[in-house]
Amino acid sequence: MKNKRILVTGGAGFIGSNLVDRLIEKGNKVVVIDNLSSGKKENLNPKAKFYKIDICSSKIEEIFKKEKPEIVFHLAAKINLRKSIDDPISDAKVNILGSLNIFENCKKNNVKKIVFASTGGAIYGEDGPFPSSENFIEKPLSPYGIAKLSAEKYLYYYEKVFKIPSVSLRFSNVYGQRQNAKGEAGVIAIFSNSMILKKQPLIFGNGKQTRDFIHVDDIVSALVAFSKKNVSGVFNVGSQKETSVNEIFRKIKNLTEFKKGPKYVLQKEGEQKRSCLDISKAKKEIGFGISFDLDKGLEKTVLWFKNNI
Repeated sequence: MKNKRILVTGGAGFIGSNLVDRLIEKGNKVVVIDNLSSGKKENLNPKAKFYKIDICSSKIEEIFKKEKPEIVFHLAAKINLRKSIDDPISDAKVNILGSLNIFENCKKNNVKKIVFASTGGAIYGEDGPFPSSENFIEKPLSPYGIAKLSAEKYLYYYEKVFKIPSVSLRFSNVYGQRQNAKGEAGVIAIFSNSMILKKQPLIFGNGKQTRDFIHVDDIVSALVAFSKKNVSGVFNVGSQKETSVNEIFRKIKNLTEFKKGPKYVLQKEGEQKRSCLDISKAKKEIGFGISFDLDKGLEKTVLWFKNNI
């Protein structure tokens, strides 16, 4: 993909900024929309055109008219699952109504394709089977998961009724460089940051809960590949491997030479015990596979945190 006009919502955030870097590296003209509520100005690629604006704003329409994007990557969201449980209305305003605002502007401005960052970790629930495939009935256990599923259904509507090709990518638990260790969901970032600073990390529950961890570079590769491919629908993007939080603790403890053991605290309501995604569909459609196994990904991530604290 080269010489495309691309808009990335959430392009100053963890995943979004890594995506913007890759898109610019490939010779595209990139516009970033971000309100910097969780994204950071220092993450912004200087070659991207930046608008500090909320995705719920009516002024989004002016940006679409001016920039005329061909492809839209919609990554902006309230991403903290625990906060969505505490304040589901605020979560819905951004993750449902904000998404709808972006999709409406895509329709009005003849966008050629929408690539949406959904969630696999929070959409399937925990009734199994594992790994969960896209055919599995969605039973989200949080307002965050419900909102992401709602946005997927809206995209289906825009594709069927208005013929806008779209892809919803259900990410597993993404980790890597630039992840916010202070408040954003991401146990690897939180553990890495805490252990490097010799602070005691907390484990919610007994630590036996499992997640499917995938490095951000592999997520970016999937986003770019799906934007180029003439395909639409819902796809899981993960590693298809379950890893417990306790195991993550042990691995990061070794990498940081942290001396203490874990401290366990009461598990939060709405957090599921298991999560693992079946990536067969993405493998078949775009030949997707991960480049970073967990050990390689953790080494890169911990090194980045050591250099950026």
